[in-house]
Amino acid sequence: MKKIILVRHAKSSWKHNVIDHERPLNERGLRDASMVSNHLKSKNLSVDKVLSSDAIRAKHTAEIFISNLEISNDLFELNHNLYDFSGENLIASIKHVDSVINNLMVFGHNHAITEFVNTYGNKSIDNVPTCGVTIINFNIDNWADLNKGETVYTLWPKELK
Repeated sequence: MKKIILVRHAKSSWKHNVIDHERPLNERGLRDASMVSNHLKSKNLSVDKVLSSDAIRAKHTAEIFISNLEISNDLFELNHNLYDFSGENLIASIKHVDSVINNLMVFGHNHAITEFVNTYGNKSIDNVPTCGVTIINFNIDNWADLNKGETVYTLWPKELK
């Protein structure tokens, strides 16, 4: 059994004159990342590995979650291939995760995140919002065998406001 915890990066700021990859979180993004990750504490999630896009907004979102959920930094890895919007690199990155990892947390971007949850989960979701969390369980032993799973949990920031 494998579990993936997918998190779309929190709201980013457009007021800085930087390339897309370097856009930081805005104030709402910082608040939402803290609020959502603190709420997830009650779920007692087990996490064996954390992968994140190396874009500033995704990396910062992941760092907030890691801190608030008290996940070891040793489990954190940046992956440039997760700076992906179509979903192809997201799927390939997940399929390459070592089979000893049972509980994987991934921070990425839309439309890749929404496309993934609709392709591999069993619940139709129009759009995973910024800082939205979706958890999917898979009845597989190896990530390379990724197939349709069961969407067991979703959490959007607006549900906590």
